[in-house]
Amino acid sequence: MMNSDGSNVRRLTNNAATDDSPTWSPDNQQLAFASDRDGDFEIYILNVSDGTVVQQVTQNTAQDRWPLWAQ
Repeated sequence: MMNSDGSNVRRLTNNAATDDSPTWSPDNQQLAFASDRDGDFEIYILNVSDGTVVQQVTQNTAQDRWPLWAQ
């Protein structure tokens, strides 16, 4: 995460997995993203303020990618 001018870069995840396809929540407080940290791609949510409270929201054998927030 960073400011729009490229300053204040902060890492929100830190693991050996691939974390990609981040999508901002409608209130800009959380990110949904895809990660293969459990062996195949699932969707996770984290709080943007500090990168904590990662919650896995899918769990299946399919590759879950490109999360979207319901409006």
